[in-house]
Amino acid sequence: MPLAVYVLGLSIFAQGTSELMLAGLLPRMAADLGVSVPDVGLLISAFALGMLVGAPALAVATLRWPRRNALLAFLAVFVVTHVVAASTSSYAVLFGTRIVGAFVYAGFWAVATTTALGLVPEDRRGRAMSVVAGGLTVATVVGLPAGTFLGQHFGWRAAFWAVAAMSLLAMAGVLATVPGGRSRTLPNLRDELRAMAKGRLWLAYGATALTTGAQIVTFSYLGALLTETTGIAERWVPVVLAGYGLGTFAGITVGGRTADRRPFATLLTGTGALVALSAAIALTAGTALAVVPLVILLGAFGFAINPALNTRVFTLAGNAPTLAAATNFSSFNVGITVAPWLGGLAIGAGLGYPSVAWIGAGLGVLALATVLVAAGLERRPAPARALVAEGV
Repeated sequence: MPLAVYVLGLSIFAQGTSELMLAGLLPRMAADLGVSVPDVGLLISAFALGMLVGAPALAVATLRWPRRNALLAFLAVFVVTHVVAASTSSYAVLFGTRIVGAFVYAGFWAVATTTALGLVPEDRRGRAMSVVAGGLTVATVVGLPAGTFLGQHFGWRAAFWAVAAMSLLAMAGVLATVPGGRSRTLPNLRDELRAMAKGRLWLAYGATALTTGAQIVTFSYLGALLTETTGIAERWVPVVLAGYGLGTFAGITVGGRTADRRPFATLLTGTGALVALSAAIALTAGTALAVVPLVILLGAFGFAINPALNTRVFTLAGNAPTLAAATNFSSFNVGITVAPWLGGLAIGAGLGYPSVAWIGAGLGVLALATVLVAAGLERRPAPARALVAEGV
């Protein structure tokens, strides 16, 4: 595995820490800025909005740039947004930095994915993707609690300064390890758009959004479910979340290896497990001895399919993968954005916290259907696959 792939994973860790750390800083930020906690919570929504649109927009805008230049530009803007955020007392300015920072973070994800998969042979793509995306799982396990610790002991601005410093180190790593110069074959926007017309590609996007939603809808309300329904003391919730984080790390490590050899088996197994685990959490929500291991397994199987979701899109896109990979990243964020909203509707309707796990099971069933259809199309004779690939 080229060193550049690990550097890209560490870069995602630095930026992913910023994505996650606000969850532990909301009260202190609200008090310092003179706004309500829900107002600070909107900063999380602003970040999600920036990620949703940033990946495809910046993938197109930098399509003909050397990839190292694009990665360095995204990181540089990310650093500036965090320096400004750490220095401002204005909520409006902070809100703007979250949108811009997320925008370039999404662009970095899109280009980093294409770069990493292009640096390794086909039989190592899943493993390379597990390293890059593994940066976000490490941010969940390490970055989130570290950012919270800094905020509690040195003020929330210290966490933003730390992210800026880590991102500067990431820039140095990218400069030293990612190959520079233009590709011999320059990307063409027309080819990228033509690749996007493939029907199987949109099935893959559907699988990405639905599997992500199936996992995130339960995770989003996990703390409340554990304390209000399961009856776990609040002080033990971080321990369960750490177990979930370790599960995600184990899952993405294993999934990175199986995705190269058996992508559809990985997707079918992982998605089927999401359905079963979500239903089991809903049915046993009042029993801690059952829920805790189920939550850890949910993290493991949910992230085990991540490499296969990414490499599948890269394979379908052929020689025009940049916009396709960027749109897949947006598909992840569709699931991240929509699923918690659906969970909130169910809780607001008085259905209780176990209802979010039932929603996860339902989304998982829909995801499983997209994977089964895609697997069926893959088994078609070559002429039939060609017609589907052309959008027929």
